Amino acid sequence: MEAGKVLVYAGAFLLLLGLLLLYFPKLFAWFGHLPGDIRIEREGLRVYIPITSALLLSLLLTLLLNLFRR
Repeated sequence: MEAGKVLVYAGAFLLLLGLLLLYFPKLFAWFGHLPGDIRIEREGLRVYIPITSALLLSLLLTLLLNLFRR
């Protein structure tokens, strides 16, 4: 039963995040353009490595999950 609750909470979180991205895209315009995110663009090649954005997202998700566990 515990796994079901986790899936419901994860689904609700993703739904909320999707709605925010859909209706308020400027709130997340900074995401992916932080110092430390690597972007290489050349003719016929586009490489993007979001190091800082991934670290920040990991930190936020860790904090949220720890809050829900307590």
